[in-house]
Parts: sequence; C-alpha cells; structure tokens
Amino acid sequence: MIVRAAAAVLLTLVPTFALAQSRPVPATCTRDLFQNEAGMRQRQYKMQQVANADQATQCAAWREHVAFMQKARSVFATCQSGREREQNVAQMDESLSDYRVLLANRCGKR
Repeated sequence: MIVRAAAAVLLTLVPTFALAQSRPVPATCTRDLFQNEAGMRQRQYKMQQVANADQATQCAAWREHVAFMQKARSVFATCQSGREREQNVAQMDESLSDYRVLLANRCGKR
C-alpha cells in the first residue's frame, strides 16, 4: 500500500520535474542569486547615503542603481522559475520603470 502511494506521488511529480527541467539553468545560478542578494543590500545602503545629496550625486547613484537592477533582473529571469521568478522579474520591471521616470524628470536624458 505504501509503495503504491509513493509511486503515485512520484508519478504526479515527474511531469512537474520535467517541466521545471525543460529550461536549462546555468551552473552559476546559485552564486549569481547570492550576489544579487548581497548587491541589493549594498544598493539599498547606497541609496540611503545619497538621499540628501546634491542632484548630480543622486543622478549618478540612480544611474548606477538602474544598471544594477537590469543585471539583477536578468539573473532572476535566468535562474528562477515559477511564481518566484514572476514576482521578482515584475518587481524589477516596476522599479526600473520608476527609476527611469525619476531620471528623466530630475536628471535629463543621458
């Protein structure tokens, strides 16, 4: 009875596993996701540091932040799957959009 139940569970997981494995994931993803997390903390700290800085300093920091977020988005899109991927990519897209508007309004085109 237990063997049949285990087999049934395994058979229901095989299609899910096959779908999850249909997209190759680079071997560097564990490292890349870890670096993303560390980079996010560093960027957050940097944004706090320039909160009251002059406009030129803020604009430079915002541009660096956008560059970082573009790379982070790429890591999420490549290394994650399912709901986690959808949420993180959407959050990055929204933040990128917000910062691009901020840059256009306060820093001009560049």
